[in-house]
Amino acid sequence: MFHINDFHNFSRTFNDLNEKQLQAAHLIGISPIASREEAEKKLDKLKEVKDCDLYNVDSLTNSVPFLVNKAACLLDTIGTNFQDSLGKKNAPKYKLIITSILRTHDDIKKLHQKNGNSTLNSAHLFGTTVDVAYTRYEKLDPEHELTDVPEDKLKAVLAEVLHDLQKGGKCYVRYEVKQGCFHITARP
Repeated sequence: MFHINDFHNFSRTFNDLNEKQLQAAHLIGISPIASREEAEKKLDKLKEVKDCDLYNVDSLTNSVPFLVNKAACLLDTIGTNFQDSLGKKNAPKYKLIITSILRTHDDIKKLHQKNGNSTLNSAHLFGTTVDVAYTRYEKLDPEHELTDVPEDKLKAVLAEVLHDLQKGGKCYVRYEVKQGCFHITARP
């Protein structure tokens, strides 16, 4: 069996404000893109984010699956550290679910019409920011002999991973209560 400690104070620990995330995004990101068509023309500066052994990309309705290289590397590190941490706890491995990546100005406008809490000046515009769900995970080996890990325990493991990276100066993190995700921006 495995033991996973609870993680407390998500909102207090992961409260990096949008202004701080925007500063980092301006330094390492691309110039904001007007439309999805324009995003296709910037592929030399962006890396496509695809399903892999570490995470799955959710059906993206308000973003496109591209990040700058530094943010793509951070996402891989988060996924690797998450699975390593589960392994050290003798828990079965799970994939993370990515819910939002690069947003165009068109995407932001559409999202803002549906969600008044969304900001028109988002770090997602720069290809530096990714949202990782803390309410959903995909078990890598459904046949694994170990029992399933409760969702709140997986969230605690993910929080530990993000907290370590945040403390190490690798990223900014915001705990999004209504969206059920961690909003993560790579740092310079």
